[in-house]
Amino acid sequence: MAATTAAIFTLPKLYKSSINPKTISLFSPKSTLSSSFSISSVPFKVHHSKRNAQPLSYTTPRISAAISVGDKLPNSTLSYFDSSDELQTLSVSDLTSGKKVVLFAVPGAFTPTCSQKHLPGFVQKSEELKSKGVDTIACISVNDAFVMKAWKENLNIGDEVLLLSDGNLEFTKAIGCELDLTDKPIGLGVRSRRYAMLVDDGIVKVLNLEEGGAFNVSSAEDILKAL
Repeated sequence: MAATTAAIFTLPKLYKSSINPKTISLFSPKSTLSSSFSISSVPFKVHHSKRNAQPLSYTTPRISAAISVGDKLPNSTLSYFDSSDELQTLSVSDLTSGKKVVLFAVPGAFTPTCSQKHLPGFVQKSEELKSKGVDTIACISVNDAFVMKAWKENLNIGDEVLLLSDGNLEFTKAIGCELDLTDKPIGLGVRSRRYAMLVDDGIVKVLNLEEGGAFNVSSAEDILKAL
């Protein structure tokens, strides 16, 4: 064939034969390759793909959000139960206006990392954070206010950290930090990615955003280093 380079292999019969084996020619590195084999009078052809094998490549998702350092936080409404067990609502504007605030988010109340490390870490470091000028420390989660209240009581938290419900994902969606866990069997649905941010008068000064629910850069210690 005109468009191919052929390699001809002629092998002797396995029984007594007068046919002598011929020279084997190597493949030429051209586009489409074809090899013809003749054993006695029966021809065989093996076709080689034109495409060269390519190594597998993997893309690591870039950690990003709609909010970034230097942005003003969108004004959403959050909720919580006060010390008198009265349900209260609080706008992000009222929470942050004229104040230095640490906001951190967890994927879910009562989940292991959130209950054992993330939230307790901010409770333990609350005095140190406030001594460095932080007015309020608030934890946000996509749970209803009743769950946040029960979680606070379960961990014996006082007024060190304000636990806020973003049950309808209003704030979480506005800053682009949704975490879709609908493919997980535990039933968490769509939650918030884990993060910690330092906000000064409504402007984001520090944003430590985790990949998914990881816990590597959003601890109280990480925020203290930034102050």
